[in-house]
Amino acid sequence: MANGYNRTAQKQQILAAAKEEYALHGYSGTRMQAIADRAGLPKANIHYHFKNKQRLYLAVLDQIIDTWNQPFENVSADDDPAEALDNFIRTKVQQSYDDPAASKLFASEIIQGAPHLQGYLRSQMRPWVKARAGVIQNWIKAGKMQDTDPYQLIFMIWASTQHYADFQTQVLAILNKAEFDADLLHETASFISNIILKGCGLSVKEKAP
Repeated sequence: MANGYNRTAQKQQILAAAKEEYALHGYSGTRMQAIADRAGLPKANIHYHFKNKQRLYLAVLDQIIDTWNQPFENVSADDDPAEALDNFIRTKVQQSYDDPAASKLFASEIIQGAPHLQGYLRSQMRPWVKARAGVIQNWIKAGKMQDTDPYQLIFMIWASTQHYADFQTQVLAILNKAEFDADLLHETASFISNIILKGCGLSVKEKAP
């Protein structure tokens, strides 16, 4: 049990270090030795868990996407769309703050034409979005929310929330802030949620910071 736990912990340690290195240097500029150094592990340990740099890179991207999808993973036609969408938006804003490297790495991959993610986007991401869009369409048919394009709604949520990670330097400079604090995060999440929900004919009670 202890050995299994240690292997799992070590694997997460490697994924965290790899994410930072890939975000800083890109796929081609990242070396396995640099990942090992950042993780504080022998290079052999990296290869024990991940055969090569590409498999490690794909594992990092897979973990990022899975984390992002989780808040909207289990919503159903029975849920309140306002609460579900508000939670999705607020969680995505918090994720952008907690882990800006994840958003920057993913954006870099997509901007380059998703050379390592084409298969994943078609085989896994497309069905996931289709299923989530189906839930939104059921909310619309049930009269729970205004008619809208479910796919465009999901794209808008992704774009607006990840902006605060991808362009963090720009946002903070314009707002004359040194960093995001709890109040600014709450204000940002509330603004995005209110604007998007209003566009869907929805509203949700304001949450305390």
